[in-house]
Amino acid sequence: MSRIRRLPEDTINRIAAGEVVERPASAVKELVENAIDAKATQIDVSLGAGGKTLILIEDNGHGMSADELTLAVERHATSKLPEGDGGDRMFRIASLGFRGEALPSIGAVAHLSMISRPTKGDVAHEIRVDGGKLGQVRPAAGQTGTRVEVRDLFYATPARLKFLKSDRAETTAVSDILRRLAMANPHIGFRLTSDGRKSFAYPAEQGETAQLKRLGAILGRDFSDNAVPVLATRDGVRLYGFAGLPTFNHATAQKQYLLVNGRPVRDKLLNGAVRGAYQDFLAGNRHPALALFIELEPSELDVNVHPAKTEVRFRDAGLIRSMIVGGLRASLAEAGHRASTTVAGQTMSAFRPSGMAGGFGQPDPQGNFAAAKSFQAPMEGKSEAVAEWLSTPQAAQAMGGETVPTHLPLGLARAQLHETYILSQTHDGFVIVDQHAAHERLVYERMKTQMAARGIARQILLVPEVAELEPEEGDLILSRAGELLELGFVIECFGPGSDGRVAVFLREVPALLYGADCTGLLRDMAQEMSELGAGLALKERLEEIAGTLACHTSVRAGRRLNGEEMNALLRDMEATPNSGQCNHGRPTYVELKLADIERLFGRR
Repeated sequence: MSRIRRLPEDTINRIAAGEVVERPASAVKELVENAIDAKATQIDVSLGAGGKTLILIEDNGHGMSADELTLAVERHATSKLPEGDGGDRMFRIASLGFRGEALPSIGAVAHLSMISRPTKGDVAHEIRVDGGKLGQVRPAAGQTGTRVEVRDLFYATPARLKFLKSDRAETTAVSDILRRLAMANPHIGFRLTSDGRKSFAYPAEQGETAQLKRLGAILGRDFSDNAVPVLATRDGVRLYGFAGLPTFNHATAQKQYLLVNGRPVRDKLLNGAVRGAYQDFLAGNRHPALALFIELEPSELDVNVHPAKTEVRFRDAGLIRSMIVGGLRASLAEAGHRASTTVAGQTMSAFRPSGMAGGFGQPDPQGNFAAAKSFQAPMEGKSEAVAEWLSTPQAAQAMGGETVPTHLPLGLARAQLHETYILSQTHDGFVIVDQHAAHERLVYERMKTQMAARGIARQILLVPEVAELEPEEGDLILSRAGELLELGFVIECFGPGSDGRVAVFLREVPALLYGADCTGLLRDMAQEMSELGAGLALKERLEEIAGTLACHTSVRAGRRLNGEEMNALLRDMEATPNSGQCNHGRPTYVELKLADIERLFGRR
């Protein structure tokens, strides 16, 4: 075995670079964070070959003097920790970058050039680092701020180049990093150019709507149109942001963002909390879009978990998760019966004939629309049947009636279609309601209200069940016996079970669960509690079961309703939170505006 020896300085620097700079996006992240810390209001990023051949970052921040440039490229030199700090500030970090490793790490594996001019300086200075070799500081031409140019990334460690992806994939990674940083800093303008082509440009936003405007620019206008504000404060922690309506959902969780003290992070805490908040609104394979921001004392947060600072550790993770779940649920409840605007857009697209994306096209010389003729054909020869239907009381009820007042958002029922859908006229359009989906949500919300007001009814088991759990699971379940009692479970320790397991006596269960596999439920809950670190898992499962019961006890499709019943359903929907979607995230109604209908038929 070889004897222990000290590594050469250049090898040390390249090892450190491997921890900090994994790919071009890593370098961009570090350099842009430095620009943000320098109080820049405009940051421009240019890439060549996805950042492999060129990374150019220009900002208008406070810049650096010649002496500061020399220190900036030394390892562990930083302006973010004060003079004489004994390490206390390491756990009270308020800036993005603080390690002092980014610039020397990049310089160790690439050609690095920096030109910087301080705010009150008369001249700019330049410094170069080529594969770890430091050049001399010299005067240069430059504006206030800093210009960082990185060429031939990993040329000094060519083995790393083999692990990089295509230029397109690397550009996408850089774009994702910049968008996350742009979310956290709406007051800063961001611009990305790749191989001479502009990828995006987000202007600096100001005012109370700055955050939503920036999110709309990044996530799309549909998000800003279909998002509700989220706000909660507790014990010195502030949660704010925007969350998409349940009907504005996606197949993946890629559009879920968490930013802590201005730092974009990826944390499994967010996934579990969002799942808990939306669990009775969405099916398991659908995911909402949202961006949440958390502000708390730096001492309550450890940002030094990962070299790239993409992960954080909360001192009180349970508090954060509880705030996210509570904040999201409160915001969704305030949305009332509102459904996403994209539902109406999809409906209008479905109405348009194929090849006629803009409507019915242009009229012929006689003023007729070609697509309209195709709709007339099926009606030929049926005028007698139509006339007969028009003479019925049902038609009179559907077509006649009083003017719809504006204070009834879901309007007045005019007809029932296929004994499943309610057609309602509003003051400026009409609404189509899925009667089963709507009533399912109403029943479910009523059940939740009753559970909250009266508590959960318990059922005594004639023969107590014994659940044998793994030691860790048993300890966790027994430690939460008080919480379980509030949820309808009466448990006690029965003693050691077989194979070293813990036996738990189950004497009473929630009445909703009588006859269910409660021992299996306890095992599942123990595993979820262990994973999520919170006792909400059981309550969420009870709500899931309540949702199933609501589905089976609600008005079914195929049931004929009279006008009074239909209008009563509409009024209940208007007064019930979350009635815009069923328990699985599907819309309960579609609203079409008169203006959209007129455009569909070429009247506008």
